[in-house]
Amino acid sequence: MTFFAYLDEFGYVGPYIARTDPKYRESPVFGLAGFVLPADEVRGFGTWFYQRKCELLAFEIDRSAKHPALWEKKGSCLYTVTNVSRYSELRWFTNRLLNKIEALGGFAFHVGVLKTSTPETHVPNRLYARVFLEAIKRIDQYCAEDCNPPESFVLILDEHNQRSALLARAAQSMYGRNEKRRRLIEPPFHVESHRYQTLQAADWIAGLIGRLGAIWVEPAVWSENEVFRRYFEQRINRVSRRSGIRH
Repeated sequence: MTFFAYLDEFGYVGPYIARTDPKYRESPVFGLAGFVLPADEVRGFGTWFYQRKCELLAFEIDRSAKHPALWEKKGSCLYTVTNVSRYSELRWFTNRLLNKIEALGGFAFHVGVLKTSTPETHVPNRLYARVFLEAIKRIDQYCAEDCNPPESFVLILDEHNQRSALLARAAQSMYGRNEKRRRLIEPPFHVESHRYQTLQAADWIAGLIGRLGAIWVEPAVWSENEVFRRYFEQRINRVSRRSGIRH
């Protein structure tokens, strides 16, 4: 069996000092999050997500005048404190989404870090590459060590301006003497998210993890995000594998 992993960014790749800082206050965490599914479940899941998206956000889709298959709502805009507190439909859908992934033999996934570099030493592309390679390592370990027999996987991510460098790093991790990510079939694919329902679903999970990540690492500072813990934390923890945010 082959797994397909879909990941998108959560948090913010730039530097962070404090939420009260006038410039560097966006998010204390950065990482990649999404889900992993068996290959033969991907097509059906994409259709299921498309149908649920059209139901949940019918008003916005109709107003956009775009075809629903090419319309997307970013997870960071969907998963706000106001939306989660006000709309029970969003809470119900989110838990249904996580249950669906689990029922199809897949799992949710996230990997990230608490940012500690100063603005002068912070290098966004280096941070992204570090998290990117960590994600490959963890999914590779899952396929090699947690599956019996070992399985392989394909990784799909949203477009990135450092695509060439990232693919080179991924190839080195696949064929290098030290890292040996043997379960990754090919270097990752970077695609346009608005054309892929699966990647849009990953972005929604990433939006949720971004909110949870902030309160996980700075609970007193991001206390309003407690609503995400109350409604989703237990379910996320149950369906996630090899996941975490490093402090």
